[in-house]
Parts: sequence; structure tokens; C-alpha cells
Amino acid sequence: MRHARRRIVRRVTRLASVGGIVLGAAMVTQAVASEPPVASPRVLAEDTGADLVERLGASRTAGSWIDDKGRPVVAVTDAKAAAEVREAGATPKLVRHSMRELRSATETLRSAPRVTGTAWVVDYRSNEVVVRGDSSVSADDWSELTDLADGIGGFVRMERTEGTFTTRINGALPILSTAGRCSAGFNVTDGESDFILTAGHCGPSGSVWFADNGGNRPVGRTVTGSFPGNDYSLVQYTGGRAGDGADVVAIGDGQGVRITGVGEASVGQRVFRSGSSSGLRDGEVTALNATVNYPEGTVSGLIETNVCAEPGDSGGPLFSEGIALGVTSGGSGDCEAGGTTFFQPVPQALSALGVQLITSAAPAPSASGTQSAVAPPQAAAPISGEAGGELLARLADPRNVGPGLLVIGGSLTALVATRWIRTEQDRKAYQRYYSATWG
Repeated sequence: MRHARRRIVRRVTRLASVGGIVLGAAMVTQAVASEPPVASPRVLAEDTGADLVERLGASRTAGSWIDDKGRPVVAVTDAKAAAEVREAGATPKLVRHSMRELRSATETLRSAPRVTGTAWVVDYRSNEVVVRGDSSVSADDWSELTDLADGIGGFVRMERTEGTFTTRINGALPILSTAGRCSAGFNVTDGESDFILTAGHCGPSGSVWFADNGGNRPVGRTVTGSFPGNDYSLVQYTGGRAGDGADVVAIGDGQGVRITGVGEASVGQRVFRSGSSSGLRDGEVTALNATVNYPEGTVSGLIETNVCAEPGDSGGPLFSEGIALGVTSGGSGDCEAGGTTFFQPVPQALSALGVQLITSAAPAPSASGTQSAVAPPQAAAPISGEAGGELLARLADPRNVGPGLLVIGGSLTALVATRWIRTEQDRKAYQRYYSATWG
């Protein structure tokens, strides 16, 4: 009877161990399948694409971008420049028109009579200047712009776009005033007081902001800004301090991403935008130094992306791998049909305003555990800053392979232990049986 019970226990243990291995394998498979694709780490080149463009000059290059594998590509106009780019570890692409020619074309467009609803960018990858006109641009105005483009040369491409180019009011964490509803973008400081960096079109200097519709929770007052021309402003906190979590931007559901620094955007870079209207959205940078003719005025030097946005997202943060890149300015389309969104670069705004970004003390890893060229945002950190909650959330995340591997490891250990115990029992039984015959 005792031996029968032991056999039953061993069988149950073996079945449970095999079941655990199967379950753990399924968990790992699910984690791998649900993990978003992450590009390969950027080539450790001597220079980045932007560095090479600056070093080689505007007459020998025509911009740089990041390819699908996360490696820098530099447009060059001669074989010698191509060799220098290749030697530095980046990929060269020979093109016809230099950055000097492309900039000359944009200057010609800028000097023409302003047409509301138009925008233009330099497309580094196609080596063209792209002029876009939204649905508000009349046929006569578009015809005149087309004639102007034809006069510049064959490297100016004309495109019509759906919707209209408008500024996007609202954002990640809403702030409200009589001037409208906007977003807290990034927290900054001048060493004495803390401020919210947000879009300049959100409201003029003197605008008073609240965190609720009833005006019971004051946030601060706009003290300076620039719009049109640029699109940034500073809201000084009531009391002068941003408080706990100043280095975090909200991404929804009480979660946030810690900001560890500020940087320049790159064409082809995967980026994320957060807004109170449409939440966390991602896409890539499609162009730099964009000019947009909003109804309120012209803004230049913007980052163009294919990240969607909707009315209610202005001022919201644009970031990648915890690096602050821009604040939402405007665009066209929506998050159902898709669209184009423009961002005011953060570095230029900080320089003009004389403030610094409030950041985390140390860089945080990306969701993949490594710093990639175009990684998704790092593991969401509770805005309260409770490390225990963050750890539990990561362990419970179905995209984490750790729990699956633990289940497999534990099951294998149990299976091996069961086999060892049975072997040891058989050995002892063997000894007992034959020791009796040895007398």
C-alpha cells in the first residue's frame, strides 16, 4: 500500500512538472510574440550622421537619417565624401542636390506671398523639397505655388494632403485657462524657479492656468513665449516648484516615462508622443526644419512626424528612449485615418528661454533592456515613484519572458529531483534485497 502511494505521488509530480514546462514554454512564446519589434543597436560609428553632415558641409551633403536597421545614412554629393562617411562607420548615399541647393529652394518659398494651409520640408531620403497644401488652399493659390516650384527646379515635389494644418490644443496632463486647454509638456528650471515648457500658441503671457475646470487648482502663469515664428512658452509654477515626479511625463493609466536628457531628433527615428486627447502614440520622424503656415501665422524649424494627433494634444511631449525631443505644435489628420504632426524642438526652446530640463539622476533602460537606436519607451514608471509597484508591474507583464523561464526552470528541477529520488529509492531497495541473500 505504501509503495502504491509513492508511485501515485511520483506520477503526479512528473505530470505536474511536464505541465509546468509546457506552461512556461507557452508563456515565453507569448512574451516573444507580444514584444514590439526593436531595431538593432545603432552602429558604433566614429561620428553620427548629424556629426558627419556638419563636418563635411552643406555643399557636400544633403542630410542624414536612420535606416530600418537603426544605422545612420548620410546623403553625399561626391565620391570622396562617400568614402569619408563609409570610413566613419555610416552608410553613404550619392544624391544630385546638396543641402545648400535644398535650403535655397526653401528660402525662395519663404519669400513668396504667404499661403495659409501650406507647409514644406526637405525630404533627405528622396533628395527633394516637398510642398504640401491642405484642403483649405484654393486652386488658384495652389497653381501659383506650383508655378513657383517649377521655376525652382525638378527637385521640388507638390503634394495635396487631407484635412487642414491647425494648432493642436490640449496635451498629456491638461492645464486649462480662459485662453484654452493645453498640455504640460516637460518640466524645466532656471535654477531659481520651475516651469512647464509647452506650446507658444496655447496662450499669451499672463495667461493663468488651472488643473481643473472649476479653477480651484491653480498651476501657474505664462511668463514668456514665442508664437508665431516659433511655438514654445513657459508657465511658471504657482509657488515656484514642480514638486515630486518633475522628471516624469504622463503616458496614461497613472503611468509615466522618466526623462533622462534632451536631444535632437533624427529622420527615421522611432518616437512617442503623449496627449490627453489621444493618449500615447508612436511613429517616426519624417523630416526636420519644417515650415508650416498656420492660420495664426508661420512657424519654422519644426520636427515633422507621422505620429497622429488630435485637437486636445497641443504642448504634449515628444520623446524617445527617455530623451526629450519636442512639444506638440500642430498638424493635420487624426488617429483614425492617420496624419502629420509637427513639433517644436526642445533644444532650441531651452536655449532661447535660458532654462534647463529637469531630468532623472541616471538614465533608465529601455523596455528591451538595452539602449537601441529606435526603442520603445522604457518600462513605465509609476508617477508616484514607488519602485516596488514598478517591479511588480514588470513581473506581471505578459510580455516579460522572466516568469515563463522561472516556471520552466522550477518544473525541470522538480522533474530531475523526482527522477533522482526514484533512482535513490531503487538503489536502496536493491541493496536491501540482495543484502538479505548475502546473509
